[in-house]
Amino acid sequence: MMKRILMAGVTAFAVAGVMAASPAFAQIKIAAAGPMTGSNASFGAQLKEGAEQAVADINAKGGVLGQKLELQIGDDACDPKQAVSVANKFAADGVKFVDGHFCSSSSIPASKVYTEEGILEITPASTNPKFTEEGGWNTFRVCGRDDQQGAVAGGYIAKEFAGHKVAILHDNSAYGKGLADETKKAMNKAGMQEALYSPYVPGEKDYSALVSRLKQAGVDLIYIGGYYTEAGLILKQARQQGLNATVMSGDALVTDEFWAITGADGEGSLMTFSSDPRNRPTAAAVVKEFTDKKVDPEGYVLYAYAAVQVWAQAAQKAGTTDAKKVADVMHAGKWDTVLGPVSYDKKGDVTVSDYVMYIWHAGKYSEM
Repeated sequence: MMKRILMAGVTAFAVAGVMAASPAFAQIKIAAAGPMTGSNASFGAQLKEGAEQAVADINAKGGVLGQKLELQIGDDACDPKQAVSVANKFAADGVKFVDGHFCSSSSIPASKVYTEEGILEITPASTNPKFTEEGGWNTFRVCGRDDQQGAVAGGYIAKEFAGHKVAILHDNSAYGKGLADETKKAMNKAGMQEALYSPYVPGEKDYSALVSRLKQAGVDLIYIGGYYTEAGLILKQARQQGLNATVMSGDALVTDEFWAITGADGEGSLMTFSSDPRNRPTAAAVVKEFTDKKVDPEGYVLYAYAAVQVWAQAAQKAGTTDAKKVADVMHAGKWDTVLGPVSYDKKGDVTVSDYVMYIWHAGKYSEM
């Protein structure tokens, strides 16, 4: 059985949570940033694992422009202020490219620093449309957007739960509320109205009052715009109160940690995510590298890997690490990655999105 990606050795560290992660002889500085600590640390581990493997593989083939890559890791703990501190530290250190951040609430404010400092940013996971809609010349992603993900979720709910009562919850974060609202919009457009729409406070341990409201409303489906920790707790406490409603959420459930919280209560939970990158032919060789290390490249591991691939290929083609020149090349090209070919529109969004439905069964998630 493959071990989960672990956070061994990754703790809070000095100066805005940034640490070096590769040899001193490296010449081009790049970085990866995400929640290395805190309630979403398993996603930080995914980003770190993917970026480190990409850098190792690229360096083994000679690096970029004949120079080796040096990777720094930044811990933003999904906190906007800490994300800005991390971004400023990267700028001071001469970082050319950032693979990150994870949470949209971190990526959006950090991107403003990167725009001012001339640093290119590719997020592997931030799905809020505002990241690119309001972003600068330097903002890109290798994942999809909440309006695309919400359309799939809302359409599915309207079709499969027609005639049933649906609650829509969100954690008021850029990601959680954004995704919940896009799902609500698609569901409403399909002619279905929610029975309850409510925010909740992330980081709490007791959601029994919220669960009581859900139970009183007689809901059959609880859609949660938020992260796996709170989604797991709400589900667990719903079962404790005898509420057997199905729980559905987005891509922030793509970690085994969700099942670690829910146990068997998580059976049948639903979520949206892109078609499983681990099963794509373009990822086969890299997936084998991970599995040989007894690491499961779940969730956003391969997205973090792909972000480094895109930047490295574009920098090589541009003949420079100058961020604006690399960005121009990125917009004009198509890039071979573990996710398959990646190309960009003028805003920095990928031109192809493939969100699908997943279901949790026996401790694992799989496409429906």
